[in-house]
Amino acid sequence: MISIVKDLAAEALFVSSLQPSECPSRQAVERAVTAMLLLHGSDGCAAEVATEFGDHPEMAVRRMHWVHDELTGVVAPAAVA
Repeated sequence: MISIVKDLAAEALFVSSLQPSECPSRQAVERAVTAMLLLHGSDGCAAEVATEFGDHPEMAVRRMHWVHDELTGVVAPAAVA
């Protein structure tokens, strides 16, 4: 289940306007993910990602690496106490 959530969050952050140069906070990342999912839906985010990989593959790969780095710790399984 966590894998699916991470994938959805990655696609949503990818299509957001946040940039690596902004060094966004965890809260900014969470807001961007939520806003993009509400705006585009999961299918819409996936379609936008696919378009970018088709049109600008080199840039899309770099952005997706940044996205995954940003999501580390934001979308993670809860620690079991």
